[in-house]
Amino acid sequence: MVTTALDLVGGDRSVVVARINGELRDLSTPVTADDDVEPVGVDTPEGLAVLRHSAAHVLAQAVQQAYPEAKLGVGPPVKDGFYYDFDVATPFTPDDLADLEKRMIAIIKSGQRFVRRVVAEDEATRELAGEPYKLRLIGSEGGAEVMEVGGAELTIYENVDGRTGERCWQDLCRGPHVPDTRYIPANAVKLMRTAAAYWLGDQRNEQLQRVYGTAWPSKDELRAYLTFLEEAEKRDHRRLGAELDLFSFPEEIGSGLAVFHPKGGVVRKVMEDYSRRRHEESGYEFVNTPHITKSTLYEVSGHLDWYADGMYPPMHLDAEVDADGHVRRQGADYYLKPMNCPMHNLIFDARGRSYRELPLRLFEFGTVYRYEKSGVVQGMTRARGFTQDDAHIYCTREQMTDELDSLLTFVLDLLRDYGLDDFYLELSTRDPEKSVGTDEAWEEATRTLEEVALRRGLDLVLDEGGAAFYGPKISVQARDAIGRTWQMSTIQLDFNLPERFGLEYQAADGTRQRPVMIHRALFGSVERFFAVLLEHYAGAFPPWLAPVQVVGIPVTDAHADYLHEVATRLRARGVRVEVDTADDRMAKKIRNAQRSKVPYMLIAGDDDVAAGAVSFRYRNGEQKNGVPVDEAIDEIVAAIDARVQV
Repeated sequence: MVTTALDLVGGDRSVVVARINGELRDLSTPVTADDDVEPVGVDTPEGLAVLRHSAAHVLAQAVQQAYPEAKLGVGPPVKDGFYYDFDVATPFTPDDLADLEKRMIAIIKSGQRFVRRVVAEDEATRELAGEPYKLRLIGSEGGAEVMEVGGAELTIYENVDGRTGERCWQDLCRGPHVPDTRYIPANAVKLMRTAAAYWLGDQRNEQLQRVYGTAWPSKDELRAYLTFLEEAEKRDHRRLGAELDLFSFPEEIGSGLAVFHPKGGVVRKVMEDYSRRRHEESGYEFVNTPHITKSTLYEVSGHLDWYADGMYPPMHLDAEVDADGHVRRQGADYYLKPMNCPMHNLIFDARGRSYRELPLRLFEFGTVYRYEKSGVVQGMTRARGFTQDDAHIYCTREQMTDELDSLLTFVLDLLRDYGLDDFYLELSTRDPEKSVGTDEAWEEATRTLEEVALRRGLDLVLDEGGAAFYGPKISVQARDAIGRTWQMSTIQLDFNLPERFGLEYQAADGTRQRPVMIHRALFGSVERFFAVLLEHYAGAFPPWLAPVQVVGIPVTDAHADYLHEVATRLRARGVRVEVDTADDRMAKKIRNAQRSKVPYMLIAGDDDVAAGAVSFRYRNGEQKNGVPVDEAIDEIVAAIDARVQV
């Protein structure tokens, strides 16, 4: 009798696959006493991914059941769910998704078994003759990163009727899968949306229809996820930006390029001013560089070798032609800058440098431009034009560890000042295929960053191959109010660009030495950080960041002058205040202030005027009456100075 991994785990349906001798395999895999078998539950990342990929197969079966002409693309698990790509004549509608979801539930409840079958290439080609995209995967496309192929064997998974043994459907896939469809809770699967997608993500390929879905181990987990999505939608910075009149994305300007309105400009100015002050206190020097440069600079830096696809196309300028059409002067290609670092290198190199000047800390709010593909542009969190709070530190080899340590402290403290305090760190290492420099330099840089990161006492996660071409990096991953993770500050240790630019300083012994270069963007970009804070606070900025900190609301017109006097005193203390003198009733003025998420409302009627007081009304609806004006001003200023939330 053959023993399978399923026999070993028995009736525990929370176990969806097994790790057999270190490899994830179906529970139907035969095992021996010599095999190392580890059950993998649906409560693990790997187990959940298997559940979701199995749900993707059910979706694909449902689609071909409803649309037999549909051709299959790929269907991997992704963060929080799965998707499957299809070549269909017309895009799916919301009604189509509702029908497909019903079909999925019926398939799940039927208890079809996932059966793995090893096939030769010619056999797979015959069986999948009607699936052109699968045939391309069998050949050269995709590779090991595609779920359908990869590994030592070519396999097809059949969905088999649990009672009759009849094959219901099949797909090219390397697996593994859950034993049968009933392992997928029918009440914990939902189709979310559709989108256009290029085959294998390459815009040169055919455009397919992508259906996104989600699957969870239980109905409660699905419900919690949907509630989370509702909250995330309420917090979407694009929505809040429009509602609060902070910024917009005019079509006339172009995709991924924001304009800040006056109220958004106030928030941005406060953010930048505070950052400038903290940088001044920490010994940074401020520089400014142009938005455009000749191609030579990015040839030297290597960006044209590695990032040309992410740069805006060049402008060919400065050519001179005589009357006969002969070129008297060759022109040059100019690029919008995607990075500030090459220009900062030129500033360092503008004159001789001594070890006595190091560490040299250069800082710039430098606007850069990157030609992000239209499909990935997402408001200000993934934009085409943005301003980096960019710093480059030049130091000696001996200084670099202490400099990195103090730099990470500085970064984390400043993020905490803005109200983000739940962090972990990520260490991005070298991609051998996309990097320059010696193995020794990379090893030293990576080891140094790791040592510095571990000192913080924070979780450190490895991001293998995620570094830029010139050096490894630490990134600060911050969790917001609803638990989402955002990449914030990045710190990169670079031995390569100083070499490429021939940067030198005179050491104490008179020799010429290469400086070490540290790249640091604290916000990542001002725009992205603005968006993250907006979503973190759901538009209700703490008083120090709020565009309008106080609104005065007179009970009647007769009380407006009194509140204007209070407003004058507040402005003298640096408070941003308005008095609402519109013709609206007081209740509407309060609602308007609440919708605008103003931290403080100061209401004044006859009793308040007589007592030299105001009535405090807070954003949460709480009210405090008869507060003397001096006390009210002191309370507001104290909250602003302490950068607390109210």
